[in-house]
Amino acid sequence: MTDGDIGVFLVDDQALVRAGFRMVLEAEPGTAVLGEAADGQAAVDSLTLMRADVVLMDVRMPRLDGVEATRRICARPDAPAVLVLTTFDLDEYAFAALKAGAAGFLLKDAGPADLLAAIRTVHAGDAVVAPSTTRRLIDQFSEHLPDGEDAPAGGDRLAALTEREREVLVAVGRGLSNSEIAADLFVAEATVKTHIGRILAKLGLRDRVQMVVLAYETGLVRVRG
Repeated sequence: MTDGDIGVFLVDDQALVRAGFRMVLEAEPGTAVLGEAADGQAAVDSLTLMRADVVLMDVRMPRLDGVEATRRICARPDAPAVLVLTTFDLDEYAFAALKAGAAGFLLKDAGPADLLAAIRTVHAGDAVVAPSTTRRLIDQFSEHLPDGEDAPAGGDRLAALTEREREVLVAVGRGLSNSEIAADLFVAEATVKTHIGRILAKLGLRDRVQMVVLAYETGLVRVRG
């Protein structure tokens, strides 16, 4: 690994899957595979001893699944970005993994270009979940989210936000893109990005995926239907 390379750690219980990802990453300048693990517990242990930039994390594994492993890894200071690998679009574990701190998810059958793009995206601090996918995730996993009077009292956490920032948070929670938010609020898209950056900083969130989760958990946005 050279200076400037993105250090990647592979976690999957299938050796062939890990080997496939390793081949793609080692053939690409700018990325380096630092290590790999066959289950979540081994990943947590290994990442205690080494510093990775991005973790490719399977969700269904023995000993410790990818959701709990993601939660433990993301709870650490200077945690790597976790990109969750799923076999099926809208895997039932996807929402739980995002809530645990994952920066996004990727299908295991994604092509090399998509894999590399996703790694670069999460390494840059962005989420690999398009607004349209966010909408579908919320619809798919609405039974896991608070609804109506069941919403927890999390409003105090939002007290630091301005009225405009709350409006932006609601829009992100609804799954709108930056351009859609700009059109709705009659502001420039650059202004929306500024508001999102301030929201992330004030609330201690990693990305817009966690903004969506918080918007629902605090009852700021309600589950439809």
